[in-house]
Amino acid sequence: MPNELITDATLVRNYINGDEPALEKLIIRHKQRVYSFIYSKVFDRDIAEDIFQDTFIKVIRTLKKGKYNEEGKFLPWVMRISHNLVIDHFRKNSRMPKFSNAGDFNIFSVLSDSSLDAEKSIIKSQVESDVRKIIEELPDDQKEVLMMRMYNDMSFKEISDKTGVSINTALGRMRYALINMRKIIDKHNIILTN
Repeated sequence: MPNELITDATLVRNYINGDEPALEKLIIRHKQRVYSFIYSKVFDRDIAEDIFQDTFIKVIRTLKKGKYNEEGKFLPWVMRISHNLVIDHFRKNSRMPKFSNAGDFNIFSVLSDSSLDAEKSIIKSQVESDVRKIIEELPDDQKEVLMMRMYNDMSFKEISDKTGVSINTALGRMRYALINMRKIIDKHNIILTN
């Protein structure tokens, strides 16, 4: 059977079940697209090659640990890993400010830069997209309080009045929303930078 007829999902499954050459087929199939994406961000062949290799090292580790569950979405998953490694590269080389998750957790501080060059603009839109996805995973009561507080700039007293819950309940929901956002970020290995 020619390689093109074997789906990515089948090759992933075969690799997980011990068929080492299946991974080589996946890498050959997607090398050009993944490498080109990385190169388009870093504009350096050596760095692009390093990030490409790191991407597939991470892919192999994840597959070997049995933590891959994106059935049928192999390429988008690999592209996401490479995207995160590109961001890591820029962050390590101080070409972007680092997002610190220490102390008070303020995820929205990453969205406040107004003087954006093209690179930061791309990353900012990715971060905004990631934040929206994270918020969508929150329970409705936490999402409601978070949206009122962060996007509508409402006080906890105003939130309490609008939702009909006590100020302490509103504060608790906000606290749990931030805790849950941290868990979601860790679970999906999301890297937030500005």
